[in-house]
Amino acid sequence: ATGDILRTAIAAGTPLGCQAQPYVEKGELVPDEMMIEFMRQRLLLSDVTKGWVLDGYPRTAFQAEELDFLLEELQQHLNWAIWLHVPETVLMSRSLQRSRSDDQPEIVSRRIELFKQRTIPIFEYYQYCQRLITINGNQSPERVQQDILQKLNETKSH
Repeated sequence: ATGDILRTAIAAGTPLGCQAQPYVEKGELVPDEMMIEFMRQRLLLSDVTKGWVLDGYPRTAFQAEELDFLLEELQQHLNWAIWLHVPETVLMSRSLQRSRSDDQPEIVSRRIELFKQRTIPIFEYYQYCQRLITINGNQSPERVQQDILQKLNETKSH
């Protein structure tokens, strides 16, 4: 998950992690240029040679575009963008039940607001490119997983 990549870099005190820390602590989006560099570093690691899942990235239209350029450069391909659609009240409730230091009500509210402003427009981009799969995320994790696998299998047969 993107958040895990950020938290690991921050905890390790990497230069990029130190630059990202103030944004993460405030619930702000890390600037696009920094996130793209995080993704570049991650996608160059050997454990992604047979495939990968990016969780929580891209979050802005610019990041989506830059990800396409990065993948082209790395000779990799994005097959699908999957949106787990969940009502706002459920997002808030689930976030506050986690035990992360950055999951405070005002920070979670800010993240939801940023998501609506900056991330939802990306879904239109992936829909246009015919690479968007939308899943009802307001169900059990097992059911969400089943729905994702079903949709992926359906897309393979077309």
